[in-house]
Amino acid sequence: MSEEHNSPPTPVLERTPVDGHCPRCGAEELRRYPVVSEGGWFQVVKCQQCLLSLDRSPWSRLGPIQLLTDLL
Repeated sequence: MSEEHNSPPTPVLERTPVDGHCPRCGAEELRRYPVVSEGGWFQVVKCQQCLLSLDRSPWSRLGPIQLLTDLL
């Protein structure tokens, strides 16, 4: 008799393709996506082969959560 485990769906992080190539390894697999660190949320562009960060820009203070007060 097998048991079925109903677990919540795994969240999927959308990584948006970016044109260009990595200056370190030459790969053309660059992606933009949000990350959180000790400094808060950032949008980064990283090489998917060697993980070199090509850009890191501050994002909203709560990342994907948008408060109504932020829209005023």
